[in-house]
Amino acid sequence: MSEKPVEDLSESEAAAELERLATEIAEHDRRYHMEDAPTISDAEYDALRRRNDAIEDRFPHLVREDSPSQKVGAPPAEGFAKVRHAVPMLSLAKAYTDQDVVDFLERAKRFFERDKDFDIAFTAEPKIDGLSASLRYENGVFVQGATRGDGAVGEDITANLKTIADIPHRLKGVGWPDVIEIRGEVYMTYAEFEALKARSAAAGGQDYVNPRNTAAGSLRQKDASVTASRNLKFFAYAWGFTTQDPAPTQYEAVQKFGDWGFRVNPLMVRAKSVDELIAQYRQIEEQRSSLGYDIDGVVYKVDQLELQRRWGFVTGEPRWAIAHKFPAERATTTLREIDIQVGRTGTLAPVARLDPVTVGGVTVENVTLHNEDYIAGIDSTGQPIRDGKDIRIGDTVVIQRAGDVIPQIVDVLLDKRPATAEPYRMRHTCPVCGSPATREINEKTGKEDSRRRCTGELICAAQAVERLRHFVSRGAFDIEGLGAENIDLFFNAGLIRTAADIFTLKNRRAEAQQALATRREEQARLREAASGKERKNVRSADQRNFEGLDKLFSAIDARREPELDRFIFALGIRHIGETTAAMLARTFSTVEEWIRVGKETAAAEDPHTVFPSVNGIGDTVIGALRDFFGNERNDAVLDALLAEVRPKPYVVTVSAESVVAGKTVVFTGSLEKMTRSEAKAMAERLGAKVAGSVSAKTDLVVAGPGAGSKLKQATELGIEVIDEDAWLERVGRS
Repeated sequence: MSEKPVEDLSESEAAAELERLATEIAEHDRRYHMEDAPTISDAEYDALRRRNDAIEDRFPHLVREDSPSQKVGAPPAEGFAKVRHAVPMLSLAKAYTDQDVVDFLERAKRFFERDKDFDIAFTAEPKIDGLSASLRYENGVFVQGATRGDGAVGEDITANLKTIADIPHRLKGVGWPDVIEIRGEVYMTYAEFEALKARSAAAGGQDYVNPRNTAAGSLRQKDASVTASRNLKFFAYAWGFTTQDPAPTQYEAVQKFGDWGFRVNPLMVRAKSVDELIAQYRQIEEQRSSLGYDIDGVVYKVDQLELQRRWGFVTGEPRWAIAHKFPAERATTTLREIDIQVGRTGTLAPVARLDPVTVGGVTVENVTLHNEDYIAGIDSTGQPIRDGKDIRIGDTVVIQRAGDVIPQIVDVLLDKRPATAEPYRMRHTCPVCGSPATREINEKTGKEDSRRRCTGELICAAQAVERLRHFVSRGAFDIEGLGAENIDLFFNAGLIRTAADIFTLKNRRAEAQQALATRREEQARLREAASGKERKNVRSADQRNFEGLDKLFSAIDARREPELDRFIFALGIRHIGETTAAMLARTFSTVEEWIRVGKETAAAEDPHTVFPSVNGIGDTVIGALRDFFGNERNDAVLDALLAEVRPKPYVVTVSAESVVAGKTVVFTGSLEKMTRSEAKAMAERLGAKVAGSVSAKTDLVVAGPGAGSKLKQATELGIEVIDEDAWLERVGRS
């Protein structure tokens, strides 16, 4: 379906595609913004967003509450206090061609065509590839700094930002407002990145991928001294909340930032025509390799602040600004080997091992090859890619960093192919657990899926860590203190292998305490190597490890009776997200009934004779359940887990006391006392129907901070709107 043109989608197909896109884009947002480890290129990510927007434009009534068009970035990472931005930190629309820039200026001219007295000007400046930050100054003093987060709420990283020399603790000069939030980009130079890699290699520490991810990771260190040792830089280019405009125009405001003690980019110019803007783009592009830091495009903005305010915003983006992206840089190298990695859902992902080559200031040694069709030179529809050239071990290949993040192979030089090179043959068994690796058949199209998957499910060690991370995630068991870092630690120490092991971890207290102490020792050693300072009292952390384990064990015990929908979602079964898990829980009510029907469905020749007809659950989900319950090796793992936890029956409370029974409710904006999934589950248990969009059939809208178009639409339709506190009071949960 993801290959089907938007104009050819039926309404049910569009709804399914929007669900897929919401899940996939949210995962990419998490990897980029929270883990600083993107897995697709900017261009591929933008293509997903454009497809989502196109479907929403054609089917506006299908817009989901969790739609990517309704949010920016990703939720703040765990471990830092949260900061709510007084003025949201938004993303920018993208331009990929000169014509896109022409269209941008034409839109501006049309909007302001009646303003004959206005002489519209624009600014052009490099788009720095780093981590966005907002710095709050009160009476000239730096009092708080935060990441962008999801645009509405970021992470408080004040202490870390104070270690950056480019960020003044007190503003210089005169004329600054009583309160102003200066915004800009934290980045790492190529020289500092290479120096850090060399120091880390000498100390036997981690390898670093690229300056952007390294800068982001450095800024999120719990120990500010680590941040200080990384010599990060900062360019100021915008502002958020302020008690008065810094200047009448964008250009003048940024120049004032320089007077106040900030570094501002010297390549920023003011222009009045598309020719001038594109000329500056070309000039910056030519200088790109010599700047000493990463940029991935040029940002254009309407210069006059009054015109910016009048033109306003569209969801998540200002209309008055656009980012003109650079094409990817390329280099040539030799492919030496193809390895297979296995992901959480069992996908066998081939990875090319290359002779190291520098592309855009970053050394590239590994490139994803996606799947066996991609290696063979065809896409998922059977059409040729790379002019149909396949990829073989020993080939000389052309590499580019798409979006300056993810490297990819864009060409194979056949004239340099060794005579002994043979076509690559994908293995049909999992390289880790030996289970069969199959390509599923799409029942609607009859075509094979392009990805081959291990059928080992819960017994495959390669899938285990990712599955465990998913199991303890916020929408699943949500175990406080057992995030990705501790999952990795305990798994590598052999203390947790399956979900059931989490609930018996306290039986291995001594080993867990030793693992924590060893990690703390290693972290201290790496900090010493990076900073040149001696370690002090490393072993004094034992008591803290002991206390931390007590809290962790208490948090684990507190999750021994999960809601049934969370339990089903936590298992990580393919195609079963939070919404589908809730449907299954509502349909079967108890875990025993769900398992009974699942096993009977797996054993039946025709699953439809066993599995009930449920609106919203089709052949794809039924097929996933057949695969899960049809694999006998999953039974022992599931039985062991159920020996430790007792999922609560899913009970929908539709009684005379429920004041929202039968009503259609829409949640919009940020919720502060519960997650969106918790709010939805609560409403459904009280007999309400939760919708993703506002219509004439909506009875109630619960609006939190940041509510946008849904709130406006509800007001226009005369629908009752209440806040989160009023909702909790109404349903008797305040």
